[in-house]
Amino acid sequence: MKSQTPSPIISVKDLNVHYGKFHAIKDVSMDIRRNTVTALIGPSGCGKSTFIRCLNRMNDLMITAIVTGEVNYNDRNIYSSDIDATEIRSRIGMVFQKPNPFPKSIFQNVAFGLKVNGFSGDLDEAVERSLVQAALWEEVKDRLGDSALTLSGGQQQRLCIARALAVEPDVILMDEPASALDPIATVAIEDLVRELKKEYTIVIVTHNMQQAARISDETAFFMVGDDYCGYLVEQDETQKIFTNPSNERTEAYITGRFS
Repeated sequence: MKSQTPSPIISVKDLNVHYGKFHAIKDVSMDIRRNTVTALIGPSGCGKSTFIRCLNRMNDLMITAIVTGEVNYNDRNIYSSDIDATEIRSRIGMVFQKPNPFPKSIFQNVAFGLKVNGFSGDLDEAVERSLVQAALWEEVKDRLGDSALTLSGGQQQRLCIARALAVEPDVILMDEPASALDPIATVAIEDLVRELKKEYTIVIVTHNMQQAARISDETAFFMVGDDYCGYLVEQDETQKIFTNPSNERTEAYITGRFS
């Protein structure tokens, strides 16, 4: 008996992004399903990072960015005028390419979002829970007062993941979270992603196709069109994308024949 396909938590419809006069991505529609890992692959400049930044309104922070279309999160368009972008960013967290811990203690890094959101529970317990979820607790539990900048690159990235987890989001966006890390730290991040999808929905941008194949349930392939816009070519189950893609351009990219 075939397992039931998870329902979408985010549904994108006819998404277009302009940076000034430059049309960055064009007419993208796709679903992000609950408790799955969706990998975004494609060549540089095809709009993967632009797309992921639309999912929690990070592009609002860029003066020249104009976003049209719909990004429906739990059946509500996050670009509607009555939606609070700050609230959206707490529900849909972001982890960037390079670790970006605050120049504060390990504890303060994780507690930051909780304090900003007026958290009234047990702060120590919440910080511990987040560090445990990020597979970092055992490494830092005796040095929570130390500066986050004393951690290794891989530890800093897991700290940033713990910081995102602390506010208990539904979705975690990851923009090439392992590209600046060594192979051992990369494996730790991949193992963490597999574990986190039990409780969270994850969207990850990666240039590493082997990584996409290892950790994702679904894969979306983007490419640049003749008009220099970024397009979604196809999205499907990862196994199908990597073994029997529907579009010949996807197959060309997967097999290294992409030009």
